[in-house]
Amino acid sequence: MTDSALIGPVTAPDLHVMSFNIRRRMPHLNPRSPDRWVHRQPLLKRLLEAEQPALFGVQEALFDQANFVRHTLGERYRSIGYGREANKGGEGCPIFYDSRRLRVLEWKQTALSDTPEVPGSTSWGNRTPRVVVDATFRDIATGIEFQAVNTHFDHRSRTSRLRSADVLRRIVSASPLPTVMTGDFNTDAETDPYDQLTGRGLLLDTWDTAEERLTEIWGTFLNYRPPRHDHKRIDWILVTPGVTVLKAAINVKRYEGGWPSDHAAMQAVVNLAGTTAPPLRQRPHLVAIQSPPVTL
Repeated sequence: MTDSALIGPVTAPDLHVMSFNIRRRMPHLNPRSPDRWVHRQPLLKRLLEAEQPALFGVQEALFDQANFVRHTLGERYRSIGYGREANKGGEGCPIFYDSRRLRVLEWKQTALSDTPEVPGSTSWGNRTPRVVVDATFRDIATGIEFQAVNTHFDHRSRTSRLRSADVLRRIVSASPLPTVMTGDFNTDAETDPYDQLTGRGLLLDTWDTAEERLTEIWGTFLNYRPPRHDHKRIDWILVTPGVTVLKAAINVKRYEGGWPSDHAAMQAVVNLAGTTAPPLRQRPHLVAIQSPPVTL
């Protein structure tokens, strides 16, 4: 029997967007731990098979986990992005997309550091590398071009989160296209990094602007415990003004008592039809990104 979806596939011009920290596979866990990938893998499969987002920003995906996600979503899905370490291995922030609906025009991955073009680099108090994947897509169904940004901020360094928010502001400001941003920001909404991204109207929180909320406002770091209202909402989907947000949801779906991840997935249904950015081919000042898409 197919599991029921909170949102599931939607038809154009609407676009189903998801952001999900799927929790990296950890070694040497207690055999009964809910964190074990072998326990969570089939639960994640059930959730993704039901939801089928057209645009999916993932965080904490090791190579084998990203490969699992892509194959679970199906043959029509592709992905861009690679690991955050110097050798381009380790966990990453890939963007998955339905190739029947979206076409990637250009993309790049950079480190959140003073040397963004150096893989694995760190600068701002974060001991582990942090990255952002930034892509331009064309919606095949509507012809609309838009920017997608996916990231994972540092969990310890406030300075790193603030500097990372500055980088994301510059990425969004540099593009005339409408933007959809997904990520695990490791800080609550209404904190300084959130205000840097949303406080001056550059980006809007889909949870706040949605015409319909499908769930209660849960904290998104579940840690394999029942959802709570008083926990922090550290995972966001943000969009530029002009993007209509039809639905928003915080997915706390459980399967036979188990959680697919220690995070809840954020979901939104957006419509880009109200945006009027010029198509990429009419913007000669933009340089096409040379890196070919990395299919995980």
